[in-house]
Amino acid sequence: MIFYGVTAVLLIASFFADKKKTLKALKISWKKFTTILPMFIVMLVLVSVSLYMMPQEIISEYLGEKDLLKGMGIAVTVGSIALMPGFIVYPLCGILREQGVPYMVLSGFTTSLMMVGLLTLPIEKAYFGLKTALIRNGLGLLIAMIVAFITGLIFMEVAL
Repeated sequence: MIFYGVTAVLLIASFFADKKKTLKALKISWKKFTTILPMFIVMLVLVSVSLYMMPQEIISEYLGEKDLLKGMGIAVTVGSIALMPGFIVYPLCGILREQGVPYMVLSGFTTSLMMVGLLTLPIEKAYFGLKTALIRNGLGLLIAMIVAFITGLIFMEVAL
């Protein structure tokens, strides 16, 4: 709610600073929003139905707190392979969190999803060369695991 409040205050300030630019920005934003909304709804429905059909016990067994390393491994692997836009990933993580998936696992999933791209490796190889593409993906994977571990420490899901 704080972010909504800050956004509203900044929008009002922008409106008073330059009414034309603010209205133009709002029109552009609305157009972009309405462009992605149908795809967003379809993806959200598909993800929700998939998660609904999957028993919570399975999600808890593979991604839950019983075995954080196993959950992290699965999440980072799936994140490294999947191609999914951020506006789908974050609601998906919200749904998974409601089902008891630890923040550490969600952090590993989202970070690897954004930083590692096994499906895009052929494109990266063509533009950057195999060595650079592998180094970039390897570092992205390492960073995803470090971020996930730090997230686990912050949310007290793991201890030193």
